[in-house]
Amino acid sequence: MPNVFGREFTREELEQRTGRMDQVCGVRAAVLTDGRAAGVRVADVWTGSGLEFTVLLDRAMDIGAARWQGKSLCWRSSVGDVHPAYFEPDGIGWLRSFGGDLITTCGLTQAGAAGVDEGRALGLHGRISNLPAENVHLDAAWDDDGHYVVWAAGRVRQASVFGENVVLTRRVFTQLGENRVWIHDSVRNEGYERAEHMLLYHVNLGFPVVDDGTVLVAPSRAVTPRDAEAEEGKEAYAEFRGPRRGYREKVYYHEMRPESDGLVPVALVNRHANAGAGFGVYLLYGHRELPHFVEWKMLGQGTYVVGLEPANCLVEGRAKERAEGRLQFLEPGEQRNYRLEIGVLPSLLEIAAFEERVGAIARKE
Repeated sequence: MPNVFGREFTREELEQRTGRMDQVCGVRAAVLTDGRAAGVRVADVWTGSGLEFTVLLDRAMDIGAARWQGKSLCWRSSVGDVHPAYFEPDGIGWLRSFGGDLITTCGLTQAGAAGVDEGRALGLHGRISNLPAENVHLDAAWDDDGHYVVWAAGRVRQASVFGENVVLTRRVFTQLGENRVWIHDSVRNEGYERAEHMLLYHVNLGFPVVDDGTVLVAPSRAVTPRDAEAEEGKEAYAEFRGPRRGYREKVYYHEMRPESDGLVPVALVNRHANAGAGFGVYLLYGHRELPHFVEWKMLGQGTYVVGLEPANCLVEGRAKERAEGRLQFLEPGEQRNYRLEIGVLPSLLEIAAFEERVGAIARKE
């Protein structure tokens, strides 16, 4: 039975107490109307636990703003919500439509730094997050196991004449009473030529989970600074302080230990947050499909964010991935599947349980 407002209810008990289930849990379609966001289709979702989030239907069905009991889970950049018509694909123009958000998808054939690969100029982080979904389906229903499931599903096509024809099929879903959301993706090459495949999930956590005293909890076997900037202070890669003037981003590559089922649990936790009750946000992802993990540590004023970024590549551009033999490809008709779970750790008890879960991975080695 789902637990709502501190009590378990049967389906019948809930239906007797509501005119419609969206009184407690549901999804609602809307269109943004102001500024550069005008025309963006969104789906607002709420679970009855205090978890609320917005699926950006015209932005690869990424998750934009997200809150739990009024607390933001993510960093929201000064850019805000931007219609894909304003996308600037060249160089670092991607940053002009990067709203931060709970999750921004990078790919599908390019992720990481802008550059030139085999004579082709490629912009920062690729195109997929600035492409709209089609065949969108929003709904909520009871399943056979007694869960009330809420979802947004659709397809996002990245295609070009004489170029790639790659389709992302995405289902974002949650359940009544849950503090977590699942993202199930498939990426399929619908073209007749082999296509480069780079994919990175840019999960952008912010205040209040990111604050003075926040720590990274992760089953890291090894941590490598990306460059000289990250090399300085590398011993504090898992520690976070308040915003600093003139801070320059630090990026770290983690070699992760997966659990026996192949999942990698990662979290940011702050035991001092929420008046000492503790607060955290966690991420689960599949290590086999996403063998790399990137930590983006950016503690500047205003740009105060920590990125947890599972990926099938590193972030120094496609040319370097190709040169170093890491670049992945999709053959014609080939499909890859990806699964992520993002959730809340709302108390010291749940933080401790998560820390024990991560610690158990290292003890098994």
